Amino acid sequence: MKVYLIGTGLIGGSLALAIRAQHPEAHILGIDKSESHLDEALQLGFIDAKATINNIEEADFIILAVPVDIGLVILPEVLNKISLKTLVFDVGSTKAPICEAVEKHINRSHFMATHPIAGTEFSGPKAAIKDLFYNKTNIICEIEKTTISLQEKGLELFKKLGMHIRYMNPQSHDKHMAYVSHLSHISSFMLGKTVIEKEREEQDIFDLAGSGFESTVRLAKSSPAMWTPIFKQNKKQVIESLEEYIENLSHFKQLIETENYEEVFKEMQNTNRIKEILNGTTHKKE
Repeated sequence: MKVYLIGTGLIGGSLALAIRAQHPEAHILGIDKSESHLDEALQLGFIDAKATINNIEEADFIILAVPVDIGLVILPEVLNKISLKTLVFDVGSTKAPICEAVEKHINRSHFMATHPIAGTEFSGPKAAIKDLFYNKTNIICEIEKTTISLQEKGLELFKKLGMHIRYMNPQSHDKHMAYVSHLSHISSFMLGKTVIEKEREEQDIFDLAGSGFESTVRLAKSSPAMWTPIFKQNKKQVIESLEEYIENLSHFKQLIETENYEEVFKEMQNTNRIKEILNGTTHKKE
């Protein structure tokens, strides 16, 4: 098996490590604009050699693990160069723009639009984790546009990596992600900003911040280079989710201002059921 990994950061590196564990015979080649990232990936052992986009003809799989704005540029170039056996899949957090970008491409049937739902706040090759995607959901969009033999090839790979598959159209995917992923990152960044602006002494933040604050702002450590293009591509859905979030924040503020603590309690109590949802006790895993 010959795998070309375009982008050797957290997501790409984690996929490479998982593939290596399940397919020790795999020959994994790395493509990245950062030479230092390629050197790290070689040292960490999740790629066997460096490569360029010009020698991908023999690939069985090409994994596009780059920021979503770069993906829009690279994917058509990749599809121009592949062979009949090659399956290309991306792992981006927005799906409608990339599906639209190659909708008319002659090799569209060699592309599978995927989004493995996992990650951390860290970036770069050293952040890669072998089991990052094990038992996680992988959303696949427009699978009917991928040729059957390559569908089977991709699904077999994802199954061996321990992923659960869910199918969704790109627009639904982007709407859901705005609420359960993109909004949480914005909230984390802005909470961090608020505290930095108001708590001028960094030592006070370090000494006084508890685990609640630390866990809430964890995502504020994420890469702006990755998240800015996501917010740009999913602008409409992100704004909608922000408007609803701001409305809820304003309502909660008003309850405190009017000293309506009975309603404050009810608001929090009603929201407590999120723990049941996240524990999977209110639904079955697909």
